Amino acid sequence: MDGQSRLGAFLQSRRSRLRPDDLGLKTYGERRRVPGLRREELALLAGVSASYYTRLEQGQSHNASPEVLDALARALGLDESERRHLHDLAASAARRHHGLRRPPDEDVSDATRHLLDALADVPAVVLGRRTDVLAWNALGHALFAAHLPTDGPEDAASRPNMAALVFLDPDTRALYADWETKARSVVANLREVVGRHPDDARLASLIGELTMKSAEFGSLWADHQVRACDATPHAMHHPLIGAVTVTQQALRTADDQTVVVAHTVPGSPSRTALALLADRGGAAQGAGRGGAGVLGPAKPKP
Repeated sequence: MDGQSRLGAFLQSRRSRLRPDDLGLKTYGERRRVPGLRREELALLAGVSASYYTRLEQGQSHNASPEVLDALARALGLDESERRHLHDLAASAARRHHGLRRPPDEDVSDATRHLLDALADVPAVVLGRRTDVLAWNALGHALFAAHLPTDGPEDAASRPNMAALVFLDPDTRALYADWETKARSVVANLREVVGRHPDDARLASLIGELTMKSAEFGSLWADHQVRACDATPHAMHHPLIGAVTVTQQALRTADDQTVVVAHTVPGSPSRTALALLADRGGAAQGAGRGGAGVLGPAKPKP
């Protein structure tokens, strides 16, 4: 799907979720063939002509101004993440594309590694823009992926991918008490990244793989939900420490990577559980790199 098609699909998906009654538009009881607003109704709300909006949604107009895009965002009731995504898609549609490009392998800067070291007392994972795991500290590995080798992120050709783990790895899926919420968050973040990097061949390959292997991913991807990573609480069922609730907070680095930190409420049972995991995980880490970890022998990457 090219930039023009992505823009049209996103506009159509956001238009379909609005109801005329919610916006005070009179329908006079007529039957509507499709859910949501009609194109001419949205155009009226945004202050543009119906013919112009139709061309934009059908990929026949490539020059939407920022003012028009903001007017459409207001009419559609988009939040800030969705508004930025709309602008990204429009910019992509306006550019001349030369096909997908295979970007170089991502690496972790010294500054990010120093940050990871400073976060030794909390679980932390460094993700690339395609959610490849570029690095993790001992506690991050113990919380999120103790069934994988500790040195997994070091080989660029076989790094774990967090999105793939969430959808395709049963151990990761079992970690989340509300897996559906976690899954929606992963997909919404990938949508945001695709808008910013539409020519990334590796990202397109990841989306294709997940769509083919997971019907749940395909269904969520078709919803066009978009949201950048922020701070989200997740209840987890860890096989070693049991129930724990952490807030997974995303810190964006200057090189378009994300440090995901899992923190807990001071004085809570979850804080105590993470301290226990740190004690046990540290002892297991001392057994050697790529060894059994805290849960037993490592399993192969899915």
